[in-house]
Amino acid sequence: MVYPDSMHYTFPKIYPILDTSFIPASGRAEFLRRLGGSLAEAGVTLLEYRNKTGAETELLSDAEILRAALPAGQVKLILDDRADLVEKIGFDGVHVDAGDVTPAQARQRLGEDKIIGTFGGGAAFVPGILATPANYFSIGVVFPTRTKQVSAPPIGMEGVRRLRAAAGPAPVLVAIGGITLVTAPDALAAGASLVAVAGGIFRQPDPAAEFRKWLAALR
Repeated sequence: MVYPDSMHYTFPKIYPILDTSFIPASGRAEFLRRLGGSLAEAGVTLLEYRNKTGAETELLSDAEILRAALPAGQVKLILDDRADLVEKIGFDGVHVDAGDVTPAQARQRLGEDKIIGTFGGGAAFVPGILATPANYFSIGVVFPTRTKQVSAPPIGMEGVRRLRAAAGPAPVLVAIGGITLVTAPDALAAGASLVAVAGGIFRQPDPAAEFRKWLAALR
C-alpha cells in the first residue's frame, strides 16, 4: 500500500477520548473551555471527541470550543464517525468504524495529511483491515468498559499479544477498553503502540491532573 503523509505522525502513548457523556449539560461551553485549556497545559497532544447522541449543532459548537482551547499544531483532534465534518471544524482526522465510511473513503475525502483511525479487531483482525490506508487500528476491548456498548468478550493482554504478533511490528495498534493506570504499562508491553482512555481520565475530578499521572507513568 502507499502510505499517506500522515503516516509520519508519531503517536503519543496516551490517547484520551472525550465522550459527551462526560460533559455536563449545564455550563457546557465554559466546562469545555476550561477542560481544553487544562489538557493542553498538561501536555495532551492527541484527543478524540466522540458524540454519538447529540444534534449536529451541539457537535459543531463543542468542536469549535475544543479547537480554540487545544491549538492546531500543538494538539491533534480526532472526530469520531463524521468524516464529512472534519475539515469544516478544523480537526486533524477521523475515527471510523463499521457503519461509517470506510478508511479508504475517509482517506479519499480528507486527503493524505489527515489522521484516519479505525477498529482493527478483537479476537482476530477484521479481514483485510491492515491493508486499508488507516494510520491506526484500535484493538479490543481489552477489558470490560462502561463507556461504549460492545457485545464481544474482552481480549485481555493475551489478545493484545496475539494481535501484535499477527500484525507484525509496523501497524499502530491502539489498546482500548477498560484500560487503567495500573494496566496501561502491561498493554504497552504486550504490544500496543498506545492506549486509548476515556473514563480512566474523564471520570476523574481533575482530568488534566489525571492525565499528568498517566504521562509520568508511561514515559
